[in-house]
Amino acid sequence: MMDHKVTEPWWQRRRDELLRLAESELNAFVYDPGTILEACDRLTSLEPVNRVLFAMKSNFNPDILRLLAGHGIDFECVSPAEVDHLLAAVPDLTTDRILFTPNFAPREDYEWARKRGIRLTLDNLYPLREWPEVFSGLDVFIRIDPEVGRGHHEHVITAGEHSKFGIPRFEVDELVALTQSAGVNVVGIHAHSGSGIPEADTWGLVATALAEVGQRFPNVRVLDLGGGLGVPARPDDPEFDLAGMEAALIGVRKQFPDYQIWLEPGRYLVSQAGVLLTHVTQLKGKGERRYVGVSTGMNALIRPSLYDAYHEIVNLTRHGDPVAGRYTVVGPICETGDTLGVDRELPQTFGGDVVLLLNAGAYGRVMSSQYNLRPVPPEVMLPAA
Repeated sequence: MMDHKVTEPWWQRRRDELLRLAESELNAFVYDPGTILEACDRLTSLEPVNRVLFAMKSNFNPDILRLLAGHGIDFECVSPAEVDHLLAAVPDLTTDRILFTPNFAPREDYEWARKRGIRLTLDNLYPLREWPEVFSGLDVFIRIDPEVGRGHHEHVITAGEHSKFGIPRFEVDELVALTQSAGVNVVGIHAHSGSGIPEADTWGLVATALAEVGQRFPNVRVLDLGGGLGVPARPDDPEFDLAGMEAALIGVRKQFPDYQIWLEPGRYLVSQAGVLLTHVTQLKGKGERRYVGVSTGMNALIRPSLYDAYHEIVNLTRHGDPVAGRYTVVGPICETGDTLGVDRELPQTFGGDVVLLLNAGAYGRVMSSQYNLRPVPPEVMLPAA
């Protein structure tokens, strides 16, 4: 694995560019391409990993899709519209670089994938029981529940009995029978445990669980371990232990040498590369609480309200000034839940100051809305530094 030293965050190095951009944009999602490529290199350099696919649901910005495709990253899509958007952004992308993983989708989605020649994943026995003719003769991936469910919030844990995803292990006997009767060729076993997982041993446990299921299917060649690699949210959070994950997967490779290992990261590739740029609108004291209002809110970044997610908040205009106190940062949306950060240490702050919310490159713009008819912030890809 490549050695990557911790360096100054990109938004500090490019502070002047961000401040100039703020003169013309009230709010914007801003991305740094170099940070994306550094994350790509960290994963593609892992010795036991054969292929990396980007979970496109985390960010569908066309510039980012083209950047990733040109750097050898493939794609995991969860809807026909995602596939169409991807191919419009990267028209020379071949369909063998796409894995389609619908969940509780209508029959038409699977028929569409078959007609387009796009490899798909099944994560329920229902389609095989009810529509076996749709899958006859196809090479497919099967999504198994590895029973290793982890993540930063209950809404993003995607394995275990309380998750809707994956075929449980106790149904594998029936799965074997259904695939045989339908003439389905299982070539990959897939799983996804959750999002924001800090424990590096997760992928070794998942790979072993998938390999055990894979032994039931003679043509399986791929173990797709999903994504969910943790991304540091707070300044003192450790970096994800890639070396520990690599060591665990090397152990799996030695035990099951016939299988390729794929990863499907989303946040890990793009989260740290993005910031949500906004401006201070008003300040207010109420009892012991001091509020800083900014010009966008949960309509642009719903993760704090939906997942209680932590996004570091920086006053870019006064970055480096001493801390003046603790502030609760809120947006202009008519909801008490429109809170972006509580009791955050900030310097003395004034109306018009430029504020950044960090780690906004994943599940930011893609989950935004026009609630209160507030406009969705535009996206800006900075030039390569």
